[in-house]
Amino acid sequence: MQHNAPTPFHGTTIVCVRRGDQVAIGGDGQVTVGETVMKATARKVRTLADGRVLAGFAGSVSDALTLFERFESKLSEHHQLTRAAVELGKEWRTDKFLRQLNALLAVADASTSLVVAGSGEVIEPDDGILAIGSGGSYALAAARVLAKHTEMAPEAIVREALITASGICVYTNDHITIETL
Repeated sequence: MQHNAPTPFHGTTIVCVRRGDQVAIGGDGQVTVGETVMKATARKVRTLADGRVLAGFAGSVSDALTLFERFESKLSEHHQLTRAAVELGKEWRTDKFLRQLNALLAVADASTSLVVAGSGEVIEPDDGILAIGSGGSYALAAARVLAKHTEMAPEAIVREALITASGICVYTNDHITIETL
């Protein structure tokens, strides 16, 4: 007897670029189940903490929304991005319910950009550029090249990196949402 495993969700590219005193985070809108595009206009980036924090997610939408709520609660409690991310990472790794969540978060404020993972990892990129999701590697490469060889603003780099990823990754589209600080 063959058991049917749940169909994996794919489809997100989130990229964050920091340059000078500006930071932008953006994501595509595609949600894919198996080989089917279920939605093309999902919004996977948003502002938190009264517009002081940018956040994006890759992974299951319901899991990510749960993590956004928990992260915003940690921000309210600790009032500092890195501390809130570390506290969420610890809780995510040790809590029986949260351990089951399948998502990654990319978060940024005026001075810091981080990836937060369920393994408890909280990673700050050396160059202020990070990307997660199915097309994350493509977007990361494009963003790094653009940041190195142009004077483009972070928002423009994010847009071009996402467009590049959408041309390569079948789980990424060109319906782009970008938030900036």
